[in-house]
Amino acid sequence: MEVFSFNTVIVGSGAAGLNTADRLYDFGQHDIAIVTEGFNMGTSRNTGSDKQTYYKLTLAGGEADSVRDMARTLFDGGCMHGDLALCEAALSVQCFCKLVDIGVPFPHNCYGEHTGYKTDHDPYRRATSAGPLTSRYMTEKLEIQVRGKNIRIFDRYKVIGIITDKGVCKGLLALNKAVLNSDGSNILTVFNCTNVVLATGGPAGLYDCSVYPISQTGSNGIAFEAGAFGRNLTEWQYGIASTKFRWNLSGSYQQVIPRYVSTDKQGNDEREFLDPFFPEAGQMLDAIFLKGYQWPFDARKITNYGSSLIDILVHKEIHQNRRRVFLDFLHNPKRLKHDFSNLGKESYTYLNQSGALQPTPFERLTHLNHPAIALFKNNGIDLSCEKLEIAVCAQHNNGGLAVNRWWETTVPHLFAVGEAAGTHGVYRPGGSALNAGQVGGTRAAMFISRRYTESPLDKDSFMHFAEAQITTKTTLVQQFLVNKTGCSPQEIRAGLSARMSSYAAHIRQAADIRKVKNEAAAQLQNITKHTVLSSPADLVDAFENIDLLIAQYVYAAAMEDYIAAGGGSRGSYIIPTTNVVTNIADLFGFTPDNGKLSSIIQEVSYTSQGCTFFWDNVRPIPQDDNWFENVWRAYREDEVIR
Repeated sequence: MEVFSFNTVIVGSGAAGLNTADRLYDFGQHDIAIVTEGFNMGTSRNTGSDKQTYYKLTLAGGEADSVRDMARTLFDGGCMHGDLALCEAALSVQCFCKLVDIGVPFPHNCYGEHTGYKTDHDPYRRATSAGPLTSRYMTEKLEIQVRGKNIRIFDRYKVIGIITDKGVCKGLLALNKAVLNSDGSNILTVFNCTNVVLATGGPAGLYDCSVYPISQTGSNGIAFEAGAFGRNLTEWQYGIASTKFRWNLSGSYQQVIPRYVSTDKQGNDEREFLDPFFPEAGQMLDAIFLKGYQWPFDARKITNYGSSLIDILVHKEIHQNRRRVFLDFLHNPKRLKHDFSNLGKESYTYLNQSGALQPTPFERLTHLNHPAIALFKNNGIDLSCEKLEIAVCAQHNNGGLAVNRWWETTVPHLFAVGEAAGTHGVYRPGGSALNAGQVGGTRAAMFISRRYTESPLDKDSFMHFAEAQITTKTTLVQQFLVNKTGCSPQEIRAGLSARMSSYAAHIRQAADIRKVKNEAAAQLQNITKHTVLSSPADLVDAFENIDLLIAQYVYAAAMEDYIAAGGGSRGSYIIPTTNVVTNIADLFGFTPDNGKLSSIIQEVSYTSQGCTFFWDNVRPIPQDDNWFENVWRAYREDEVIR
């Protein structure tokens, strides 16, 4: 097998990974490489929303703001360490301005002010946007920077293991996808490196109801396997999205008040299933409208016929009633009066002032946001003549791998940036994830370029301790290749992801979570015996399943531990007190957490014997001495990056 040596290898080619590579180069560390399963794969390049948001410090107008104020907003989301909040606030302007300088088209006025708007969980107007493809623009512009510096890129390499020595990260093992169906030589590639930066996103493959691009699966499982701790794994963000073409259905998709309908599996027996749960038409219509502003499912927005009641009813229709659910833009909900007189004040005022009182949702959407229609048409869905199939989908993992203030995991020399890093709390302002990815990559690059500059080991020394770990993986390769009975990796993936969406998404019950955990453990134990490959190329999916089963086991165990600790419904999930949702009373049968556990953070370590949990107090926002002379002295004497 081939062996390559570098100071640092960045795994992943999204906005966070590319920024890390670019920053490392600018900070003077040029012995680096990017390893990616597919350069154009991943969430940054392949997803977005009605107005994809980037969150940063206020940079326009007379509204007062400060680094500490922004850190407090992030910190107040609950279960977020104050030093990480301060880092994300302090570097937000630097990272945003870099993106502006390299050409990301964030809007500004004629005086150069980058104006903003309020996003969810945002008390100021810190949000900005370059449109629905903001993160794609970021990756495209960062790619130009990386390629212009001739940073080496290993494309079509699937990382299947992290190599460690005495608990320290020393390298990676990857499948070379380009040669899997050739003569079998060099299908495994080893990377001998001083540092590894995981920029592989969240564990997207865990859910089949998902707004993540199909091309993204994540790599948290191999990080857990290597000894990295997980943090806040219970905290996700879910929301209504289209399923044929995966896209968040926020903003104007909801504000035009489409009709929610369900059918049987064959597309017959059409019903407007929301009606029985809303005594008054105005309550239902306003809830639909508010989904535009309040897109993420929120445990606090269910009672009193709040907008998140819709998410529960959609989930119930799909997973309990086994029906398909659609948004219909061709017809109004039957309870909407033709003159819109039964809309609430906020809904009517918005549509009226926007000149969007046309007869049908499609006409209203055409008026408000014609590019939203073109987006779907370009992806094979014509909203002018067909309904849009939807589900409540996993969209973002607020938790992830535990990192310190330099984004280093609990495994020395292994860093995690972007969604792979668990830096968010229970709630987060919309768009803060894009900022966190840029800040995390910058922080990791600062530390590596200053403190972890040594060259990798010589090849013989490296292979001496790596051989046993490599042999473990090559044995799995051999077992997968020789087994002749079982299911395809794709069938196994469909089952594990369906299990997670049914029982461990935004509606969670202890018995169901335990079922997910136990089934994942059983599958993992016998994975090679139950997997049959159609060709060596299937090894990629087979090893992804191992990664995902480890992750599913750990995530489900974290949810189970949270419930056992007395955790209640919070963030983007509820824990019902009834087994089956049959009527409106059952829908409200859950106990809010009310901040009960928001001042402590759950962390988890994994071994093949099981999981161990730790509950740590939230670290407060640091109150350092910011007297200039003292900071300057510490900076001059190289005491800052420690």
